[in-house]
Amino acid sequence: MKELSEIKSKYTLAAMIEVLLFVAVMPISVSQLAASLNESEKSIELSLRELDEHYRKTRGLRLQWKRKKVQLVSSPELSQIIEDFLGIDTTTTLSQASLETMAIIAYKQPVTRPMIEEIRGVNSDGVVRNLLSKGLIEEVGRAEGVGRPILYSTTTEFLNHFGLTSIKELPPFEIPMEISGEETIILKD
Repeated sequence: MKELSEIKSKYTLAAMIEVLLFVAVMPISVSQLAASLNESEKSIELSLRELDEHYRKTRGLRLQWKRKKVQLVSSPELSQIIEDFLGIDTTTTLSQASLETMAIIAYKQPVTRPMIEEIRGVNSDGVVRNLLSKGLIEEVGRAEGVGRPILYSTTTEFLNHFGLTSIKELPPFEIPMEISGEETIILKD
């Protein structure tokens, strides 16, 4: 097996990171990449930014970030040619209740089912179960307090479904409030 120093003399750090992301089945943390390549986390982060910029300008790939972990994914803009090539139909539609619940979870995560129901004003058991079964949300722990309710958060499948590379790409959270039917005020969270 070649020594890491010999490999480093022939390849850039970005190339080594790229190959690890390519073979990884799950998202990888910056610290895992740093340990594998015997590099600082800062140099890994810098190379990841360079890779991301390169991909966005010239390639059909993207880096997708979720909870300080990164993975290599196909560009959402090219999803149609992938679906056609693989012969798959991804016209999964979500109900209005599912979209409302997804929005609450995406913007407030981690969030409990009682918190979701307080915002929506209706029982959300079925909607949460449906989103869990689709892999769009996941259980990420338990809240402190009475009954220790389950905390929910979005998944990388959520990012894929909505064509996002990071939760930070969500538009700003705004609540329109009508006053006297004529003017609208936008409240920003």
